[in-house]
Amino acid sequence: MSLFDWFADRRKLNSMGQKPQEREIAEGLWTKCESCGVLTYTKDLRANQMVCPECEHHIRIFSEERIQQLIDRDTWQPLDEHLRPTDPLGFRDRKAYRDRISDYQSKTQLNDAVQTGLGQIDGCPVALGVMDFRFMGGSMGSVVGEKLARLVERGTQERRPVVIVCASGGARMQEGMLSLMQMAKISGALQRHRAARLLYVPVLTHPTTGGVTASFAMLGDIILAEPKATIGFAGRRVIEQTLRQKLPENFQSAEDLLTHGFVDAIVPRPQLKNTLAQLVRLHSTPPESLGGHLSHVQTSEIDFPSTVTNP
Repeated sequence: MSLFDWFADRRKLNSMGQKPQEREIAEGLWTKCESCGVLTYTKDLRANQMVCPECEHHIRIFSEERIQQLIDRDTWQPLDEHLRPTDPLGFRDRKAYRDRISDYQSKTQLNDAVQTGLGQIDGCPVALGVMDFRFMGGSMGSVVGEKLARLVERGTQERRPVVIVCASGGARMQEGMLSLMQMAKISGALQRHRAARLLYVPVLTHPTTGGVTASFAMLGDIILAEPKATIGFAGRRVIEQTLRQKLPENFQSAEDLLTHGFVDAIVPRPQLKNTLAQLVRLHSTPPESLGGHLSHVQTSEIDFPSTVTNP
């Protein structure tokens, strides 16, 4: 043993000549922000809806937590929980698609990458769909498309506003053309919903890409996004190689899309429920009660966060 090692060992001993016991910190008690690196007491972080109090980074959350944040207690009614994906193409890459589905179902306790249901947001009845990125990157297969289409149709039938929280890498390649067909199916249901003069609000979270962006994520009457969410169709590297030029640093960010008019508002997560409730209430107000000043009410009555600007 070298002299330096001997001194290092001596420093580790307490006054009794024994090595002090290290304090064990319970797993999950603290959470490190992936953006700024600050440690936050997990209980406080959850109270702030998983938004870092230091840098306001929105830590990714999943469907169960999102439903708890948005839907009033004891009002959630899940829909179509029995629907499960199959393997119509007998697809196999590094693993059989059937086995991959089974693995994700075991890990997430979900049948597929979306939860749908009916509930209330601050007392306002809505039809809500929440995509879950844990399940194959929130990819849109036949079950995701069917559940969302049925959700929209149920909302139209019961004259409820529809809210879909998007988080997806796009269409699910393991189902080929069947996954791409879901884009048209959901879009058709949304068009019938709009024809009935009913509200549809997509909420774009990190990330929202591919076929989801190319269909229902961008078909909202009012499109909301979380701060700094990545929103786009093709990947950044693919676009740079195609255009043969460097893209801006904030390309495909929620802030960039807001500047260019693709997103109507950026809403921090702690304010999302209140913003959705105000939008639903405004939309359900009979036009005659507005006294012919609808455009004025739309811009002044909604208490948008300070991050929102009018494009």
